[in-house]
Order: sequence, then structure tokens, then C-alpha cells
Amino acid sequence: MTVKLGANRYGKAETRLVQVVRQGPVHHVKDVSVSTSLSGDMEAVHLTGDNATVLPTDTQKNTVYAFARRHGVGQIEAFALRLARHFVASQRSIHHARVEIEEYGWNRTGPHSFVRDGGEVRTCVVHHDEDGRSTVVSGLKDLVVMNSTGSEFHGYIVDEYTTLEPTTDRILATAVAAQWRHSDAGSDYATAYAEVRRCLLDAFAGTHSLSLQQTLYAMGERALTACPEICEVRLAMPNKHHYPVDLSPFGLDNDNEVFFAADRPYGLIEGGVLREDAPDAGFAWE
Repeated sequence: MTVKLGANRYGKAETRLVQVVRQGPVHHVKDVSVSTSLSGDMEAVHLTGDNATVLPTDTQKNTVYAFARRHGVGQIEAFALRLARHFVASQRSIHHARVEIEEYGWNRTGPHSFVRDGGEVRTCVVHHDEDGRSTVVSGLKDLVVMNSTGSEFHGYIVDEYTTLEPTTDRILATAVAAQWRHSDAGSDYATAYAEVRRCLLDAFAGTHSLSLQQTLYAMGERALTACPEICEVRLAMPNKHHYPVDLSPFGLDNDNEVFFAADRPYGLIEGGVLREDAPDAGFAWE
């Protein structure tokens, strides 16, 4: 039997970093988790254990902290790009770098006091290779939303195993995970994030939904229409089912007022929306 080494990468996962930026008595906090992944001339280390081309994962972790002090974190996309470009430019054996960052929000309660934001997590994934190509994908996850009405589901396939009853009035709830690809690596990431987030929420609230798939498409379409700097949106939306409770055993009616919120199993709806002229994604989604 003949075998060969396949695709591979290695790195440091979930380096936790909190940076406090002091402006006199007023402090600003950046709270992130950074994961780095490198690939390149790694055949020898896999086949013979020769580590000559390996940049230790501990070094990758230290670089994250050093760059935070030297350059500041700022927008996570820009920080990820800076790290990815450094790894490729500084090491001949590294041909490709992938940097993923999650940012956790804090709300100010005083000049140097904060309370953890209970909302979504901001994300980004950046790639950079030895040919100078960069891709930036921004995103968010755990954006929990609900419409208490304005959602229907009927007209679906019915076979011998179908028990679900059609409905013209249901709760529609989900935890949105969205990622959007920038057309180039020089966007105003903060402005784009705020605008895409607003579009996702507006479309969810404003769409009379006949299916979660329809709502997903409307959300992606709204974001692309409002934000010319992005070219593709991908969404994953679990259907957080809410079932009306049968209260008839207690002599009570239930006109869509009392529900059982089921956490599993759940429907998972995933899809993408992109411009017809979107540039090739390359390695953006890897």
C-alpha cells in the first residue's frame, strides 16, 4: 500500500486575550479569543519528526500577546490580518496562515467598570498566503431572536412518518450565526458590522415567514443590498421550536399563549446568498 501526506495545518487554539486601553480615568476593554493555524513545508515533521520548519504553537500564542501590546487589537479583522501576514512573511516554511477571532462585548457602567454583554459574539476568519492574497470573513454568532407571530409552516411533504400539524400562526425563534465575505481586505469593518447586524435584525422582524429558509434568504439579501463592500453572506439558523401546550386536561384553552420551548432535537437551516458578480471565494471559507 502506498500512502502520502494529505492537507494539514497546525496552530494555537483559543488564546484568550484581554486588553485594557487607558485614556486617563476612562478605560476601554477588548476581550478576544484568537486561534491561529499555519501550513506550508510540513512534510518532514509528519514523516520523520524533524521540527526544523515548525514555528511552535507557544510562539504563536506569544505573538498574539506581543502584537496586542505593540499594535493594539482595534478591529478584530485588522488584528487578524496583521497576525496572518506576519506569520507568512517572517517564516519561509509558512505558506498560509489562518487566524480566527471571537470578540466578547462588555457594556460600560462607569469610567473603568463594565458588565458582560449578554448578546451575540462577534467573529472573523482571515486567510493570508505567500502570494499576498488575503480574504476576510466577518460574522457573529449566538444572536438570539424571536417573532411571537407572523410565521407559518404548511404545504410541506407528508408521508407515512409525518405527524407535524400545519400552522398559520407560530413562534419563530432562532440563534443566528452569520458570516459575510468582504470583497477586499480594506473595508471599514466596524461600520460594516453594525450595518449588517442591523439588516439581519430588520429583515428577521419584517419578514412574514412561510419558512425559516425564506427568512434566511431575506436576511442575506437585505445585508447585501445595504452593504456594497460585502459580496456573500452565509447563515446557520437553528429552529428553536415552541410548541403550544395542551391544557385541555385541566379544562383550559390555549390560544397560542402557553408554549413548551424545546431545546432539542431542532431543525437546522443553513444557506448562503451572494452577488452574481461576487469574486471567487478562494480559501475564504476553509
